Amino acid sequence: MNLMSDIVNTEVGSLSLVCSEKHLIAVEFEDMESRLSAHLKARCGEYRLCSSKNPLGVSSQLEAYFAGDLSAIDTVSVDPFGTDFQHMVWRALREIPVGETVSYGQLAARLGKPTASRAVGLANSKNPIGIVIPCHRVVGANGDLTGYAGGLERKRWLLGHEQVSGQLSLPC
Repeated sequence: MNLMSDIVNTEVGSLSLVCSEKHLIAVEFEDMESRLSAHLKARCGEYRLCSSKNPLGVSSQLEAYFAGDLSAIDTVSVDPFGTDFQHMVWRALREIPVGETVSYGQLAARLGKPTASRAVGLANSKNPIGIVIPCHRVVGANGDLTGYAGGLERKRWLLGHEQVSGQLSLPC
């Protein structure tokens, strides 16, 4: 399978993005290339990345987001690979407004599964389309920054970029 790929440089590191003919299927920080490769292999089996300038316009949308147009990525068409439950969690993540966070427990409750906060956390950690599917907007029950595949420094930066307010506990 041939896939289109591009690199977007950001303040928190370069992003690798991968698109099929119709959808964004992966976004990962370049220093996490093994995670991206594992995801693409699980999804596609054999694949070939073809460098493409601004595939499906996604590079431009990500650049606009990082330049301050925080809604620029809201309309990116995504097609993540995962289980039905993961898809349910990832759809719910896209409904969290810019500037807000929710806890894993709150997200589980929104999904009608109030005892599934750990399962929500696991689905969150498997998100193949970071930033566009904003898993960084999920925090611990007490507002602590917890688990982000890209690292807590990046999560802190992304939430600051989105001007998240409230009582977030940002570990040093």
